[in-house]
This record gives sequence, structure tokens and C-alpha cells, in this order.
Amino acid sequence: MNSATVRNLLVRGMLAGLAAGLLALVVAYFLGEPRVDSAIAYEEAHSHEHGMEIVSRTMQSTGGLATGVLVYGVSFGGIAALAYCFALGRIGRFGPRASALLLSAAGLLAVYVVPFLKYPANPPSVGDPDTIGKRTTLYFLMMVLSVLLAVATVILGKRLATRLGNWNATLAAGAFFVLAIGLAYAFLPAVNEVPKDFSATLLWQFRLAALAIQLTLWTAFGLVFGVLAERVLAPRPATVREKEPAAEATPVAH
Repeated sequence: MNSATVRNLLVRGMLAGLAAGLLALVVAYFLGEPRVDSAIAYEEAHSHEHGMEIVSRTMQSTGGLATGVLVYGVSFGGIAALAYCFALGRIGRFGPRASALLLSAAGLLAVYVVPFLKYPANPPSVGDPDTIGKRTTLYFLMMVLSVLLAVATVILGKRLATRLGNWNATLAAGAFFVLAIGLAYAFLPAVNEVPKDFSATLLWQFRLAALAIQLTLWTAFGLVFGVLAERVLAPRPATVREKEPAAEATPVAH
């Protein structure tokens, strides 16, 4: 793959990330923000300190949310496009669209779902401010481990395929990934700082909304980027124009 193709895919990945970010923004606004407001209301009701509000809640839930999600979407799209350039042809004989969807599914699982199951997202008022550094470090450590183990799983599956066949190699590699992630879950410390009187329903709804946002982002990216990548990697041949009828011969004067 030459540099021009990589550059074209990078640009299209950023555009696909922007489109996916727009869809994720809609989900975040309608599903996530109402739960954030409820959590903030709980926090204010149980807090005796009232600091000065630097940025209004209205600005946070509109302009701030849009800026954050869209910038994240563009950056995410660019990184995913580079990963696509590296993975294309190394993960099997899949077409551009199938490769994009497969990469999105694997990315969603390794980058978000696996860390989420160990350290799920929490709304405001959940978590001790003094432990935010520790919790952030643990989350990113789990994410890095998940991505590295996913890459190792793909490499293991390809090496086992020559001996066991594709089906058995896939099962063996999948079992390795599950076992390794299970060990990581067991050895990494748990974090449980949810207040006893915090609404379990609100916590569950917030986490489902966070999962829905990521699912929308990764799925939309895979679908949009697959179409754009196919136009670069497998362009359709130009249609042959219908042959125009020959012009009538002009009679030659004798």
C-alpha cells in the first residue's frame, strides 16, 4: 500500500469518524445527558459545598458535548483508519467493507467492552475524587492489556490455522483471549465507590447509555468507512459510454 493510498484512507477515516461522531452525539444528547442531569441533582442534594459554576450546565450539555464528541470522532477515525491500513490483508482475505466492519467489531470489543466490564462508566457523584488518578490508571491499563491480548490472539490464530485449520484455530485463539482477560480481571483490583443510597436504576441506565454511544460510534464508523475505503481500494470500472450513431455522410457534389 503506497503513501497516497494511506493518505486517502486516513482522510476518509477522519470523515467517517466525523459522521459517526454526529450519530453518537445524538445518542449522547438524548440518552446520556438526562442521566447526567439526574446524577448532578443527586450530587447537589447531598453536597454541602456550592462552588462557583465556571461553565454553565447548558453549555456543557450542548456546545461542550458537541465539541468533545466530534473532535473525538475525527481523532478516533484517523487512528482507526491507520489501524485499518496495517490490518488490511493480514487478518484474512476479506474485502474492504468486511475488513472495516471486522476491525470496528474487534475495536469495540477490545478498546471499550472488555475494559467496561471490569471498570464500567459511572455518572457524576459516583467515585471518590481522591482516587480519580488511580481509577483512570487502572482503566487505561485494562484497555492496553485488552488491545495487546487481542493482537496476540489474532497472531496466535493465524499461526495455529496451518496446523489445526481455521475453525479449530479460531476456537483455540478465542479461548486464549477469554482466559487471559479472565486472569486480568482476577488480578487487577476492583473499584466499587457507588454510594449506598445512589439509585441503582439510574446507574444502570447511565451505563447502558454509555455503551449505546460507543456502539453507535463504532458501528457507524465501520459502515461508513467501509464504503469510502472500497472506493479507494476497489474502484468500479468506468462505464463505457454508448456508441453514438455515426453522423450521416454528407453527399459529395460531383
